[in-house]
Amino acid sequence: MKRAVRLVARELLYAAAILLPLLVAAHFTHPAAGRAYVGPGAGFAFLGSFLSILMALFLSVLALLAWPFRLAWRALRRRRFARRAKVEKVIFLGFDGVDPRLVEQYMQAGKLPNLRSLREQGSFQKLRTTFPSLSPVAWSTFATGVSPAKHNIFDFLNRSLKSYVPELSSSRVSPPRRWLRLGRWRLPLGGVRVELRRKSRPFWTILGESDVDCTVLRIPVTFPPDKFSGRMLSAMCTPDLKGTQGSFSEFSTATARPDFESGDRFPLIRRGRVLTGRLEGPGDTFVAEGPPLAIPFTLEPTGPGRASLRIQKHTLKLALGEYTDWIRLKFRTAVGIQVPGIVRFLLTETEPEVRLYATPIQIDPENPALPISHPPYYAAYLAKLLGCFATLGLAEDTWALNEGVIDEKAFLDQVYLTQAEREAMLFSALERTRRGVVACVFDATDRVQHMFYRYIDPERETSPKGGFDDAIEQIYRRMDEVVGKVLAHVNAGTLLFVLSDHGFCSFRRGVNLNSWLLENGYLTLKDGATESGRYFQGVDWSRTRAYTFGLGGLYLNIKGREALGTVAPGREADLLTRELIDKLQSLTDPETGRPVMHDVYATRSLYKGPYLDAAPDLITGYAAGYRISWDAAVGRATGQVVEANDKAWSGDHSVDPHLVPGVLFCNRPLQAEDPGIEDLAPTALDAFGVPRPAWMEGKSIYPQPVV
Repeated sequence: MKRAVRLVARELLYAAAILLPLLVAAHFTHPAAGRAYVGPGAGFAFLGSFLSILMALFLSVLALLAWPFRLAWRALRRRRFARRAKVEKVIFLGFDGVDPRLVEQYMQAGKLPNLRSLREQGSFQKLRTTFPSLSPVAWSTFATGVSPAKHNIFDFLNRSLKSYVPELSSSRVSPPRRWLRLGRWRLPLGGVRVELRRKSRPFWTILGESDVDCTVLRIPVTFPPDKFSGRMLSAMCTPDLKGTQGSFSEFSTATARPDFESGDRFPLIRRGRVLTGRLEGPGDTFVAEGPPLAIPFTLEPTGPGRASLRIQKHTLKLALGEYTDWIRLKFRTAVGIQVPGIVRFLLTETEPEVRLYATPIQIDPENPALPISHPPYYAAYLAKLLGCFATLGLAEDTWALNEGVIDEKAFLDQVYLTQAEREAMLFSALERTRRGVVACVFDATDRVQHMFYRYIDPERETSPKGGFDDAIEQIYRRMDEVVGKVLAHVNAGTLLFVLSDHGFCSFRRGVNLNSWLLENGYLTLKDGATESGRYFQGVDWSRTRAYTFGLGGLYLNIKGREALGTVAPGREADLLTRELIDKLQSLTDPETGRPVMHDVYATRSLYKGPYLDAAPDLITGYAAGYRISWDAAVGRATGQVVEANDKAWSGDHSVDPHLVPGVLFCNRPLQAEDPGIEDLAPTALDAFGVPRPAWMEGKSIYPQPVV
């Protein structure tokens, strides 16, 4: 009876969460003020009109009326499927990038007591990762139980076969197909299309069809969210309000305007004691070639290390080195539509210059401009329940630290603020879940290792100073604390997995494979140039046979596949593949004499599937300490093949996958000898008695009963 009451209360709460905002919108929103979407290169467009609001309202009322019947039917189905289930609940606790060597080191030193206890009562093993060992690839395999050739995610970036221009691999946001032009005004005749490019089916959609309740929190490559019988909050690759993967803003009285990689500096203009600036948001696509939308603000120093910030209706007291709470802002378009976003501010300097940092402007979870959750009201529900939270896929601003806009302390403060938000979501879900799946991924372990590995790298010639030698240890300890709190929600009917998608190693030296291809005649530039621009500017495709970008591999310029292909498929491509592998395997660092590759793989020898043509033709397995260079990752050829990496981003996993396995803990003994991340999806199905689909490549590693 208590279970039924809880179900009724939850269903009513969810129904109210969607119905009340629609009622308010129908009452207060102008008919033209449909919700606006923004995405990579897409800008804004009407998603609806007054008619669509009425339709949504009608459907919501209809769903509310049908709720008692749906609840009864679901209860019957759940009872039937519950007979097959081996467990009541499965918890997947993902910690991105956790390395088995560091885990063993810290456990041995007594610094991870909860993970050590989990190992003793259950099991701990290395978890085989994917080729390449990249988060979007590995977590997509975790979700679907298949290799990249079957889920279509091979890297953070993919390339257009027509233009060779890199594009986001996980999702695509396309503008309306038709526009009404009235002078300089543009009105969309249709909605923005948001497409998830990951293929295959994740295990939570299959479980949902069997009425197994699933709550999926911040698992990478879930933007836009899957539509299934459960709840989801999107994660990695969710854009900011500008449609980028994270563009910070720095405001400064300094006159120099540096060329930042993933952000921009804007001027602070002195008017007496008061400084004025403008926070730039997304472009106003209702105006042809219009400037970005912007919100003016004033900043007034009020004492040593202090200032007062006024922006829209907010007056904020700033202290040096302390983040504000999330601030809700609205950007007003030329046609009157207000586009909501959220941002944090950080005062980073008051003397001799004044500097103010603003995080990337993120989608407001209470009024999302893009679909970031399923059901659509789930993000707003979490925000109302727990408070505002970061929605950007890459929420920790690694580029701001790379560019020196924020320092290590400010970065760690941001990391732990985001970590606290994620923990609140996880434990809220666990408190509300008696049966079903709760899956949550934490990014902090990955981000801290990327930025602070230089403090623990024994081979780095000069160790940095600043008191952050224990930053990685501390985030592992925080992870262990989370595990301890989760164990309080584990009973005899619960199966708990703690896992990571890959491990970590040092990134001391960058390898520009485009430069190497240029030197060896595989890539050609126009007019005899010796360097190219970003995204292959200046490449002569008619004489180019191979190229690279992204983090995972190398591509052949295949006839009939690429628009200007030069290499015939079949025998010619196979011979070129073998030639490149042989030469790259013998490539050495001229400064150290070390080989830069651990191994190089022909992709077709690794996996088969319908999306193989989208994959790199070669997977480059770098040796520890090496990775593709920053320039090569964005399709640039320079004059140097191997160079020092002097950025704060000093740790990485874009190396040979054999060097960076992940971790797998379970609260029960596992019998698997060589578990891979593809095995977790079929294991989740097996735990609830749901047959594994024939197309799933992973195998269940569900613990066998002890005889």
